[in-house]
Amino acid sequence: MSHSSAKPRRGAATVLALGILSVPLAGGTAGALPAAVPAASAATSPTPSPSGSAAVRDMTPALARRLDAAVQHVMREADVPGVTVGVWTPGQADYVRSFGTANRATGQRMSSDLYTRIGSETKMFTVTAVLQLVDQGKVGLDDPIGKYVDGVPNGDRITLRDLAGMRSGLFNYSEDDGFFKALTTDPRRHFTPQELLAYSFKHPVMFQPGQKFSYSNTNLILLGLLVEKESGQRLGDYIGQHILAPAGMRHTLFPTGNEFPTPHAQGYTDQTATGKVEETAGWDPSWAWAAGAMISDLDDLHSWARTAATGVFPDGGSMVSPAVQRQRLATPPTGIAGAGYGLGIFDVQGWIGHNGSLPGYEALTVYLPSTRTTVVVLLNTDISYRGNIEPSTLFGQAITRIISPAHVFDLPAPAAATR
Repeated sequence: MSHSSAKPRRGAATVLALGILSVPLAGGTAGALPAAVPAASAATSPTPSPSGSAAVRDMTPALARRLDAAVQHVMREADVPGVTVGVWTPGQADYVRSFGTANRATGQRMSSDLYTRIGSETKMFTVTAVLQLVDQGKVGLDDPIGKYVDGVPNGDRITLRDLAGMRSGLFNYSEDDGFFKALTTDPRRHFTPQELLAYSFKHPVMFQPGQKFSYSNTNLILLGLLVEKESGQRLGDYIGQHILAPAGMRHTLFPTGNEFPTPHAQGYTDQTATGKVEETAGWDPSWAWAAGAMISDLDDLHSWARTAATGVFPDGGSMVSPAVQRQRLATPPTGIAGAGYGLGIFDVQGWIGHNGSLPGYEALTVYLPSTRTTVVVLLNTDISYRGNIEPSTLFGQAITRIISPAHVFDLPAPAAATR
């Protein structure tokens, strides 16, 4: 999908943009990554973090070597500068490793303590805020968005459930040519939610609400405005107070501009006006807002994966009620084999979570309930492999082939998807 979050793709056929704000589905195609991988390369040897958390503690050496080799193989194949991978299963040793370069200009090595932009993983937080308002009785999932936001095409028919489940029929603003030009002409420009909606609303609706799945960042902008109106708080403030703080996520934030805490990796993208690769750490993610602007780090996302999948905070308190969480995890088919999308969250071959992508960065945060395993992948490029495959999907596929062969994370890119 591109179950992504914030990735503008000019002329893209957006099938699932779950991890990327508005990108074509980026999944690993069958055969994209050989089952057998070569031995680890010294050029991309893993680096320990300052805290030592990057060590593969008592994990079986043979298994650790297989994971090392698989990750390094994807790096070479997809030309990824740097990546951090975490795999955690209760009762087993952790695997946390960083490979490659965080900043090509300075030679800084990738490490597990870096902040990163998480793109469409932001959608999980925005939808969680909506679900909390449902629990509070302030909104209803089957309320029309027109009850709260004026001027929405089909706003009297599109429900909050349609928006959160990517079944609204609204055009994805980040696929608008005018938007792409505005963003790439001045990547540090600040966009307002109303400006983003204007790019969408000048297009006709694509289908009647509920008819099918179609990933659209426009949906999340509307839900973000809903949260602000009904909570009386700015979206970032609400998420910080009611989700991040009780979840113990002290290194996760919703930026208001292009602020980016240090240390962080430099990002590299070809989503530019010229098509040439540029650095993106200083770009303003306001264009992604409620769909993909957030920042986090490895440790926070490790904790968040289980919280999002269960609806329960680490201290045992409910993030959302069990009844609402069950509705969230109802993941109707998306048209991609083995992939369903619920309310701001996906289920891909049993892995529950979301991916994210925006210029220069990609993230994958998923949880497998059957074994309580969490996988987090963070990388500093969004440049597609073979034109339409998100590198984060390749990493997810390679890792899960080894640790959960009955549940291989796979999002095959459709033949029609183009850059």
